[in-house]
Amino acid sequence: EDLLDLYERPLNPREPVVCLDEKPVPLRGECRAPIAADRPGTILKRDSEYIRKGTANVFCVVEPKAGRHMTEATKNRKAPEFAKTLEKLSWAYPKARTIHLVMDNLTSHRSANALTKLYGEERGKKIWEKFSVHYTPKHGSWLNQAEIECGLVGRQCLGKDRIVDLETLQNRTAAWNDRANRGGIKTNWGFTVEKAREKFQYGRRR
Repeated sequence: EDLLDLYERPLNPREPVVCLDEKPVPLRGECRAPIAADRPGTILKRDSEYIRKGTANVFCVVEPKAGRHMTEATKNRKAPEFAKTLEKLSWAYPKARTIHLVMDNLTSHRSANALTKLYGEERGKKIWEKFSVHYTPKHGSWLNQAEIECGLVGRQCLGKDRIVDLETLQNRTAAWNDRANRGGIKTNWGFTVEKAREKFQYGRRR
């Protein structure tokens, strides 16, 4: 209910509600050049065989009610990359009293450790203190609206294309952010506290 109460709050630039989640992206190269769809009525033809190039990560970051998208591709989702993402997010809201950050319970998310290891004790804690963190409950990651962002990125940005390297992935996610922000794409979240109580048949909170 903490999350659902948070989502029901009106848009407040001084206390933005931002959701974050990670999306792994396999990197794949072509064994043979595709045959282009070079005339009307034809489709791209691609060999089913491909070359594995490793895996990258996309931090899907969105302020749902504002339609602000800050999704970014990184080489992995380890603590240093997570810390860099949090620092950039803190820069994005210089006038905020606090940033309400919704995310899951990964070990690297639980404290300021990722930030202090990368930036030092003082600076790391200062960045962490800019956030009011709201964790999704166990088996409740679907309550994170960043999962919707992951779906949008998967369909609209990545599609069925084979992405060969991190630079290409970064360029594509940056272009998608620009398009999504110009369009002001917001999340229409309709699952409320009252609906949760009805759905899961439990009493009112005391």
